[in-house]
Amino acid sequence: MESEALTVSFDLLVNKRSVEVINFAEIWFSYVWNDSCPVVKNILLLDSEGKRVAVKYYSDDWTTNNAKLAFEKSLFAKTLKSNARTEAEITMFDNNIVLYKFVQDLHFYVTGGEDENELILAAVLQGFFDSVSLLLRGNVDKREALENLDLIFLCLDEIIERGMILETDANVIAGKVAVNSMDPTAPLSEQTIGQALATAREHLTRTLFQ
Repeated sequence: MESEALTVSFDLLVNKRSVEVINFAEIWFSYVWNDSCPVVKNILLLDSEGKRVAVKYYSDDWTTNNAKLAFEKSLFAKTLKSNARTEAEITMFDNNIVLYKFVQDLHFYVTGGEDENELILAAVLQGFFDSVSLLLRGNVDKREALENLDLIFLCLDEIIERGMILETDANVIAGKVAVNSMDPTAPLSEQTIGQALATAREHLTRTLFQ
């Protein structure tokens, strides 16, 4: 009976400690997330009429799809006449910092809170723009974007996760997207350079470990 009581007491202590560890981890993660890490609220890719091409939201500031569409429409109207084709521009909108850049019939936007570092947001915007340009082989327009929409969403996933910035180097982003989207059974002649290299590395690895 005594040993059973000790076992129960030990199990309760372990469970209590486990809960304490989990709670501490949640508190620590919340602190880091809210106070230290730059957070992106959304990334938008709109066409020349302000309509969606590809968008991702990472904030609860817009709780409904109508609220998101209203934000996109208002932001597009505010920035439409700006000269963001030569270089990225910045604006304050609805208590947010928005970095944006236009090319052809596509409008790129990155939104952060009013206290976020605009240089970091600018790096995210540039990384997004450059990686899309690499993936579309320089043909950055709406038609090409729609035909390769899966690559653009993979690109967004490589840049941001739950608002946290993962990567801003366009070469790294495009490389990961190319590998993740690769069909290993496709002939090398039909693959991009990055895909072909990845396939070659895979074949080499298999050969070495046979």
